[in-house]
Amino acid sequence: MPDPSICVFCGSRPGARPAYAAAARAFGTTLARHRWRLVYGAGDVGLMGEVASAAIAADGPTLGVIPVHLMCRERKARDRTQTIVTEDMHERKKVMFMNSDAVVVLPGGAGSLDEFFEVLTWAQIGLHAKPIFLLDVDGYWQPLVALLNHVIAEGFAADSLRDLFTTLPDVPALEQALIAALPRS
Repeated sequence: MPDPSICVFCGSRPGARPAYAAAARAFGTTLARHRWRLVYGAGDVGLMGEVASAAIAADGPTLGVIPVHLMCRERKARDRTQTIVTEDMHERKKVMFMNSDAVVVLPGGAGSLDEFFEVLTWAQIGLHAKPIFLLDVDGYWQPLVALLNHVIAEGFAADSLRDLFTTLPDVPALEQALIAALPRS
C-alpha cells in the first residue's frame, strides 16, 4: 500500500498573522516526516507556498495541481514536485481530492472556503467518507464553525453535519488525528 496522501487547501496569501505561516511550515515538515504525500494547489505563494516549501525542504513527496490560468500567477520556478496542470479550478479540486486519503484546510480565503464546502457537501451526500480537518490556527475557523452551527440550528442541515469534519487547534493535534485516521502501510 502506498504512503497516504493529504490534500491541503489553504490561502494563496500569507494572512495577517505570522502564526498562519508558522503553522503551514510546521505542517509541511510534519507531512514529510511521516512520508505523507502533500497534495496541494502547486503554488509558490502564501500559505500554499509555505507548506510546500517546508515539505520539499524536508524531502517529502508532493503532488501539485494547478489550473493553466494560474501558472503565471501562483507558480514561479519550483520544479521539485510532481505537477498536474488542469483546465480549470473545478478540475483542480477534483484531481486533488481524488489523489488524497484525507483533507486538511488551513486558514485561507474564498477559494479555501469553496474547497472546504465542496468536499463537505460531497461527504454530506455520501460521495466519500474521507476525513476532513480544519486547522484552527489562533481560532481562525471559529466564525465558520459558528456559521455551520447556525445552519444546523435553523434547520438547514442535520446535526450530523458536525460529524463530517474535525476542528483541531494546532499541528500536533492534527498530526495525532491524521495518524488515527489514515490507512496504515
